[in-house]
Amino acid sequence: MGKLTTHVLDTAHGKPGAGVAIALYAVTPAGRQLLKRDVTNADGRCAAPLLEGASLQAGRYELVFGAGDYFAALGVDLPAPRFIDEVTIAFGIAHTEQNYHVPLVVSPWSYSTYRGS
Repeated sequence: MGKLTTHVLDTAHGKPGAGVAIALYAVTPAGRQLLKRDVTNADGRCAAPLLEGASLQAGRYELVFGAGDYFAALGVDLPAPRFIDEVTIAFGIAHTEQNYHVPLVVSPWSYSTYRGS
């Protein structure tokens, strides 16, 4: 069985994004359903997979990262409103036997993601 993992890389400071709040949602025709909340550790990762085994189902998901709060907690001088605040990555899981790694590479001014394994 596969698993879903994530991590945060802070490119503004060249380090893992430690202490970033993350929310995982399932997205269905009826709307969004919160599945899990977590906070990244010192390596910018969650301590355990967000989904694994039977909880990893095919479908649409969203990861919401509290990037703006993270940078504010570091003392970064951010404009009001913040340019990058909550970052939402919408993605799909088609093959539950595979691993899905959805990282966030972020600064106060930009972000990107990719599918890892």
